[in-house]
Amino acid sequence: MENSSRVKEFILLGLSENQGVQKIYFVVFLLFYTLTVAGNLLIVLTVTSSQHLNSPMYFFLCHLSFVDVCYSSVTAPQMISGFLVENNTISFAGCIGQLFGFHFFGCTEIFILTAMAYDRYAAICRPLHYPALMSRRLCGCMVGGCWAGGFLHSTLQTLPTALLPFCGPNKVAHYFCDVRPLLHLACADTRAASLVAVANSGVISLSCFLILVASYVVILVSLRGQKPAGWHKALSTCGSHITMVILFFGPCTFVYIRPSGDLAEDRSVAVFYGLIAPMLNPLIYTLRNGEVKGAIRKLCRRKVGSGNGKE
Repeated sequence: MENSSRVKEFILLGLSENQGVQKIYFVVFLLFYTLTVAGNLLIVLTVTSSQHLNSPMYFFLCHLSFVDVCYSSVTAPQMISGFLVENNTISFAGCIGQLFGFHFFGCTEIFILTAMAYDRYAAICRPLHYPALMSRRLCGCMVGGCWAGGFLHSTLQTLPTALLPFCGPNKVAHYFCDVRPLLHLACADTRAASLVAVANSGVISLSCFLILVASYVVILVSLRGQKPAGWHKALSTCGSHITMVILFFGPCTFVYIRPSGDLAEDRSVAVFYGLIAPMLNPLIYTLRNGEVKGAIRKLCRRKVGSGNGKE
């Protein structure tokens, strides 16, 4: 991609310039990232290898966990390695690639969470029509649409920023390359690019939020007159999803729907939805779901049994 920028690389300032704090951050975030990758890959392996976890809910969960691995891997390795060096540098092309990947996987996750809300609506409010409403073919099309929507969003977020001239300074006030800190470094009028970024994020955030709210309002209305056991069974299937929506969707919307904001504040919030929320995803879905816990135990026993058989 041609760019009139004279800047060939950027310096990511990270979360702290204090070397003692950076060493602590290195250990903490390395642990967080390891747990994120291991936990989410365990869910992917469990769902794909289990014959019992074949419902649409687990199909979406499998894709959500895979997206979480990719999403955290876009920024975490660069951030963690940066704690060990004086200047955490990234090339211009690498910076734009990181920007694209972060928004691609992040937006795909938002769309998958929205698709999961529709799945819960269909399961609770239309149980007799559920197999027809959520056929394997339709689920595949929905997930494909999530990936395509994420690609389109990321392209619209990345291109206006990538085409701006950057002639110095080159210090990014963040731990990864994102739209707002990069716009602060461009030596050109960035109002149009900023407006496009906020409008793009705003439309997606608000539309998905309205779909999520509408789904759960309809679910709650449909539960009127139900016995407590019916309420408990219905809401238990939605609890994990609602928790993930709050943990990921809330902070993400807070950062990207505002036309301007404090970069230090954005950086702190980004740690939460960029690494901590993906790390908590496996815990939330396994602790509250007996089927997933049972499938994981069977997978572990199978692996241990096959390992003993080889000895």
